[in-house]
Amino acid sequence: QVQLVESGGGLVQPGGSLRLSCAASGRIFSINNMNWYRQGPGKQRELVATITRGGITNYADSVKGRFTISRDNAKNTVYLQMNSLKPEDTAVYYCNADIYQRAGFLTNYWGQGTQVTVSS
Repeated sequence: QVQLVESGGGLVQPGGSLRLSCAASGRIFSINNMNWYRQGPGKQRELVATITRGGITNYADSVKGRFTISRDNAKNTVYLQMNSLKPEDTAVYYCNADIYQRAGFLTNYWGQGTQVTVSS
């Protein structure tokens, strides 16, 4: 089985920074895209950022220029550096990944989520 475990959430003041981490563990052959989603209070879950195995990134317009996604393939870990945080960034942030447990068998996995609260 595969697990995704997020860490790094918390309470931060507007304008502050946080770095989220998500480590994948278990029976892993390789990992394709790794993603960060978020779900704010009363809102639908939305895609925040994506990174391919080769390092190509894509961001939601609302976070471009403020958030940076990166990954360490040797550690099966993805990061989200969040700068210039705004109250509207408050949400539960979820890690998501497309993982091959063996060649030809691709499954999408979710982490349990980590709360990010931006407030003064």
